Amino acid sequence: MSKLKLQTTIQRIRSDLVQDIDQLLQEKLEAILNETDDVKTHQETDSPQNQFPRRDHLAVKEFKARESVLTDLFGNRHIQTIYNIFVALMIVFSLNTLVYDLLVHGRIMVNFNIISWAFGNLPGVLWIWGIMQLYTMVIVFSLFQYWANERHKTMHLPDVVWLCFYILLQLVFFIFPIHAVVHNQLPPASSIIILAEQARLMMKSHAFVRENIPRAIAWKPHSDADLTRRAALQQLTEETTLRNGEIKPELAEIEGPCPDFSKYLYFLFAPTLVYREHYPRTSKIHWNVVRTNLVQVLACLFFTYYVFVRFCVPVFKNFGKEDLTFHNLTLASFSVMLPATLVLVLGFFAILHSWLNAFAEMMRFADRQFYKDWWNVKTYSNYYRTWNIVVHDWLFTYIYRDLQILGFSKFASMMAVFVISAFIHEFILAVSLNFFYPVLFFMFGGVGVSFTFLPAKSSSQPWNVFVWVSLFIGSGVLMCLYSQEWFARINCPRTIESYWDFFIPRSWTCNISSALGDSQ
Repeated sequence: MSKLKLQTTIQRIRSDLVQDIDQLLQEKLEAILNETDDVKTHQETDSPQNQFPRRDHLAVKEFKARESVLTDLFGNRHIQTIYNIFVALMIVFSLNTLVYDLLVHGRIMVNFNIISWAFGNLPGVLWIWGIMQLYTMVIVFSLFQYWANERHKTMHLPDVVWLCFYILLQLVFFIFPIHAVVHNQLPPASSIIILAEQARLMMKSHAFVRENIPRAIAWKPHSDADLTRRAALQQLTEETTLRNGEIKPELAEIEGPCPDFSKYLYFLFAPTLVYREHYPRTSKIHWNVVRTNLVQVLACLFFTYYVFVRFCVPVFKNFGKEDLTFHNLTLASFSVMLPATLVLVLGFFAILHSWLNAFAEMMRFADRQFYKDWWNVKTYSNYYRTWNIVVHDWLFTYIYRDLQILGFSKFASMMAVFVISAFIHEFILAVSLNFFYPVLFFMFGGVGVSFTFLPAKSSSQPWNVFVWVSLFIGSGVLMCLYSQEWFARINCPRTIESYWDFFIPRSWTCNISSALGDSQ
């Protein structure tokens, strides 16, 4: 017995020691990452892509072969168990719905009418998407290639004219999907697909143009005598690129003023928004990984559907038929906090993990750091940097970094990033839902920005609790207010016969109108 007690004591001491060391290492690692994550100093060469003035403290995106955080974590059997619990939760939730329908209605009421409606007119969606892809692939690339090759000739349009033409191209691409969505009266999910693809393609085309303008400006045309030397050095090009994808200065003249179309085409479908000539690649495609991730996307979609139909629709479907009070509003917000946060987590797992990993595997794209461990953050500044690495890298590289290069202050550059990001999110929601209700813009660009100025406490766990509590509350408020406005526009008659109806929330007026009608 004494021997057993001694072994138990030793095991407990060992466990406590390992836990203390792990916590200490975690704190030190977070401190190091906070200092170096966005302020790395890179020694830059005088390559054609670095001809513009720049500041040494601005980081350059580095691509390297690495797995997603959850992919690594799922290799741990304890984390895998948590994943299994979520799968079991989905199965139990589905059984709960089936049993409820059998006992209450006497038959299974499960249907997918909402999903089929939300993703309606898929042929039209595919046509619009195809036009957008062709516009980005053919028109943008062809015009940039023409400008890059012709700008050094004696007779050519000034660069400022081409800049105005580029802005016009982006403006046309901004208007066309909106017109297509409105004209075809696409339902919400189909609209989100088109508008999200619009944002993705606009960001990708801008990244391609922005990265290759310095190269086109630095390029000098060669005489026929140079062709032999260029051909001899051509093979050397692929072997001597920088690890972040930039072309070495002495090889810029070999590659020409514009990259090959194949590199641009790969970039359009690669799961990144930052353009590079070369990316780390895997040796082959593992189709079992592709299938697993796509199945997870479908599972998350149906789980989200069940959560929304079961817990959210019953709360808001009668809005506009009943009087709105602060009591009802508060109860509705708190009743959907947990389902709304679950939808947030499911959306993260479906898109930022499963969908992007599936495409990364099909494209043999080796850098799969699409997010970091945002669930461990203790400040909102770290949350915004780790939640969506793909979009964060684009905003940092082509908005924040470029504004800093142009001489704007750090605060002004940061605010520009928040405003642009909040506008894109709100724009997609407004056009998809067919009403302008800038709750997300206020929560993202107002409350969210203010939270970034809270003091960082990297070793204080309560701050992580604060982040999660605020996410629960914010998700509940967003779900509540947008759902109320949606059902208000279904249940309340239209009182404003003009375009102002798009901007004025009907949830603010329908109950007032009803009350006035009752009093009369």
